[in-house]
Amino acid sequence: MTVLCHTDQLEAGQAKGFDIGTTKLVLINYRNEFYLYRNSCPHRSIPLEWMPDQFLDFEKQYIQCATHGALFRIEDGVCVSGPCVEDHLDPVAFEIVEGQIIVNLPTSDAQIPAEQLT
Repeated sequence: MTVLCHTDQLEAGQAKGFDIGTTKLVLINYRNEFYLYRNSCPHRSIPLEWMPDQFLDFEKQYIQCATHGALFRIEDGVCVSGPCVEDHLDPVAFEIVEGQIIVNLPTSDAQIPAEQLT
């Protein structure tokens, strides 16, 4: 199990990327609900952001792929606009324990750099 962050470290309307070994993730706080996806556009299997932690569109209503402009609903990861319409982001199971967001990835991916925990 890997702790990504504490829930109070990500305000509503914010997203943050995490690299755990070779696995890239994006965590979003949308309307005080948390959503976690693999950081990979289904169109080309490339990271979604254009700059660190820049995953959301201007209105913070959708996850946006910086390469092709595809828009994904935050609630379910379904693409609603762009080259991969009706495809979806891969959700990642997580749990919140005492305010900590925890993922359970394969052992080879279990190391997370300490600087991402603050």
